[in-house]
Amino acid sequence: MGELKNCPECGNLFVQVLRDVCDNCFKKEEEMFDKVYRFIRKSENRKATLYQVHQATEVPEDKITKFIRQGRIRVVGFPNLFYECETCGSPIQEGRLCFNCKKEITKGLEWMKTEEERKREEQLGQSYHIDRRR
Repeated sequence: MGELKNCPECGNLFVQVLRDVCDNCFKKEEEMFDKVYRFIRKSENRKATLYQVHQATEVPEDKITKFIRQGRIRVVGFPNLFYECETCGSPIQEGRLCFNCKKEITKGLEWMKTEEERKREEQLGQSYHIDRRR
């Protein structure tokens, strides 16, 4: 059964079952999606940027980005349709993070894993070190 929540868009109460917004806001969002989709499907608009799509459709950039992140709009074939990485602001076309930020997070996780293993070995008293000075 759903949970009673306030719609993050309009503040009205609704039962959250499948969507994160109320029915009225969902319908408005679908209309926005249709506007954006119809605009970018035209061949003359294939090279439009996110800002140009926003200007032409009057759909907020964050909504267009949401559609892309949801996979409802695929940016393959739209060379200028970028949005910002959530960490550094670099332009990206998929996901939430750019390649460099993903790489940094991966390095950090690998370092943490190595540190945990080292600490576990120290606690067990089975830590071996190699003297590389020879």
